[in-house]
Amino acid sequence: MSKSAKISVESLSRKQVVISIAIIGVMFFMFGFVSWVNAILIPYFKIACELSHSQAYLVTFAFYISYFIMSVPASYLLKATGFKKGMMVGFWIMAVGAFLFVPAAATRTYAIFLAALFILGTGLAILQTAANPYITILGPKERAAQRISIMGICNKAAGILAPLIFAAVVLKATDTDLFKQLPTMDAIQKAAALDELISRVIVPYICVGIFLFLLGLMIRFSPLPDIDTDEESPEQQRANEGKSKIMQFPHLVLGAIAIFLHVGTQVIAIDTIIGYAGSMNISLLEAKVFPSYTLFCTICGYLIGIIIIPRFISQVNALRVCTILGTIFSLLIIFTKGQVNFLGHNADVSIWFIVLLGLANSLIWAGIWPLALDGLGKFTKIGASVLIMGLCGNAILPQIYGLLADTRGLREAYWVLIPCYAYLMFYAIYGHRIRHWSTSRSEGKVAIQ
Repeated sequence: MSKSAKISVESLSRKQVVISIAIIGVMFFMFGFVSWVNAILIPYFKIACELSHSQAYLVTFAFYISYFIMSVPASYLLKATGFKKGMMVGFWIMAVGAFLFVPAAATRTYAIFLAALFILGTGLAILQTAANPYITILGPKERAAQRISIMGICNKAAGILAPLIFAAVVLKATDTDLFKQLPTMDAIQKAAALDELISRVIVPYICVGIFLFLLGLMIRFSPLPDIDTDEESPEQQRANEGKSKIMQFPHLVLGAIAIFLHVGTQVIAIDTIIGYAGSMNISLLEAKVFPSYTLFCTICGYLIGIIIIPRFISQVNALRVCTILGTIFSLLIIFTKGQVNFLGHNADVSIWFIVLLGLANSLIWAGIWPLALDGLGKFTKIGASVLIMGLCGNAILPQIYGLLADTRGLREAYWVLIPCYAYLMFYAIYGHRIRHWSTSRSEGKVAIQ
């Protein structure tokens, strides 16, 4: 879409806003489906490709490091093509990544799987760079967290379904016995069994690739308006006068660090819980539901946010509450012990505090985005790309967790969460208010309250 075709948010009718939110909601559902299936891909590849914990967590590294590499180029692509064409390109790149699972599975080559995941992440980087600022500015800024929470429900609902659908399509009831027999097989039998196991992903990912291609076409020809994010109010023009670099916005830079740490804690809570359940002698077929429990708690948090923000509590105070809860639950994971039987699972009580991290994490993303993008004006697109770069926390922090898990133990590895939530508390309470790098020039009054 040409630049002249872009329109301002204020000119949109209520019907256009509702339709736009619905279309972006479909996109967030697909983001979640492709992203959160990693929770079961990690233990699946660990078995099929005979990996260590740290090697298995390269799944998240390959997938999310693409956000760091591709987010800024994505912002320039979107500036050149507009939102809709850029989104179409993003979905088509994701389709290429899905199709690459076919040769990866045919040869049982982990490196090709990682390349496919990187390409999937590249497409998502483009889509996230477009969709997150789009939904943030699509209405009053004091309700931004509410809109992002709605998108979060779409994302996490897909996250609940993805591991369950993957397990239903790819895993068999007899696989528990197969996994026990693998160590006793000779090399030829083992190779044949693992080749058959990994080949089961071929048909599902062909279907995903076709769907992503068609979804790109649908977005391109949808009634989604191309919003002008470069428009600045007179107040923003005065505030940003003399600013030529995105690094001149401390609240944005600090917000990107907050995103980095937040998404890392979120993916650790979801992608490590199956492995942690395995340390309690819970089989993969039983443990596959634990990521869904965590995501269900996240959805509950989103629903609470939609109801109470901003009617009963401001989005910044909701952010503060969630960061405090995250710290408390992390400490309980490390220090609480004892067997409990809950929802039909006999497990150590600490695993349920990992599940509750889903509730603590629910409103952090929604709280950071409007605070970090506040007042950026014409810098909004590049600012959004900087925040999306923070998604590489999904790549880095699980690797740190994996290394700690291999050397210190699975429970002790959750210490990585404590400094993350400490920083998030800092940003929620004070960091988002900083408008100048010089402390003496900080202007808390400018912040969203």
